[in-house]
Amino acid sequence: MSVVKSSLSDADLKVVGSALQGALVDLVDLSLAAKQVHWNVVGPRFRSVHLQLDDVVTTARQHSDTVAERASALGVNPDGRAATVAGSSAIGTIPEGWIKDSEAVEVMVVALGRITERMRERIKATDEPDPVSQDLLIALTADLEKHAWMFQAENS
Repeated sequence: MSVVKSSLSDADLKVVGSALQGALVDLVDLSLAAKQVHWNVVGPRFRSVHLQLDDVVTTARQHSDTVAERASALGVNPDGRAATVAGSSAIGTIPEGWIKDSEAVEVMVVALGRITERMRERIKATDEPDPVSQDLLIALTADLEKHAWMFQAENS
């Protein structure tokens, strides 16, 4: 049952809803992963990496809210529950314990790479059915790619 009637056809809503839900899961997990690394990073570049991780968390949280609210506006129930996120995120496992600054950077480069790859697939999928949702995905992908660039520069 949906309390919101979407202007999209059922077929388009299925495609767009799946894209938005996938984006939400990846963004929620990104915020959790970045915070986990943030709490455990050590090394000579601790401060810069620590602060950069907070920037990623802020970006992920802001975009996750925007994505979830877009889904709701279309009549799709956003699902950011822990079990849902754990079962379908692309990030994978974050190392346990202290994480050397260079390893923390590499963990984030890999995580952001996986997520942006999936976001680009979602951008393609939403091109025709819903340019509004596609626009949200384009903006968030640009922000994620900026973070990936900054982390890559850390280890160059």
